[in-house]
Amino acid sequence: MWKILRQIARPGLASEPAPADSADLRPAAQEIGEQILAILGRALAIRQVDAGSCNGCELEIHALANPYYNLEGLGLKFVASPRHADLLLVTGPVSRHMETALLRTYDATPAPKLVVAVGDCGCDGGIFGESYACRGRVSNVIPVDVAVPGCPPPPLEILRAILTAVQRCRPTSAS
Repeated sequence: MWKILRQIARPGLASEPAPADSADLRPAAQEIGEQILAILGRALAIRQVDAGSCNGCELEIHALANPYYNLEGLGLKFVASPRHADLLLVTGPVSRHMETALLRTYDATPAPKLVVAVGDCGCDGGIFGESYACRGRVSNVIPVDVAVPGCPPPPLEILRAILTAVQRCRPTSAS
C-alpha cells in the first residue's frame, strides 16, 4: 500500500494555470446571452441529444452551465422534453440505433425547429464517417441550421452557434 501512495504522491501538482486570455470570455458570453434575449424576448429552451458521441462535446456543453459561463443567467436553459424545446443541440455521429430516436425528437420539437450540430462528428461524421453502424453527420438525418466544428469545440463557440441559429430564425418585420 505504501508503494501505491508514494506512486500517487510522486508526480506532484498535475494541474496547469488558467490561460492568460480567459478574462475576455465572460463579457463575450454575457453579450451573446443579451443578444439572444433581445431577439427572443424570453429564455431559450434547449434539448441536447447525444446521437453517439464520445462525450467530449458534452463536457464542453456542461461547462456552459458552470458559474463562469452561467448559462441560466444568460437566458438559456436545458429542458428534458423536446416538446418544450426551441433548439436541438446534437452531438456525435448519428449511430443507426439513434437514428429513429433523433428523428422522433426532431418531429416532437415545435416549429420553428432550430438544430445546432456540435463537434467534428456532428458536422462531418468525424473519424467514424458513414458505415454499416453509423449514418455519419447529423445533416444526413435531420436538417441542420448551424454546425460547430472542433473536437471538441470550446463553450464560447457553442454559444456563438446558438446565437447564429437564433438570429437566422428572427422573425422578419411585419408587413
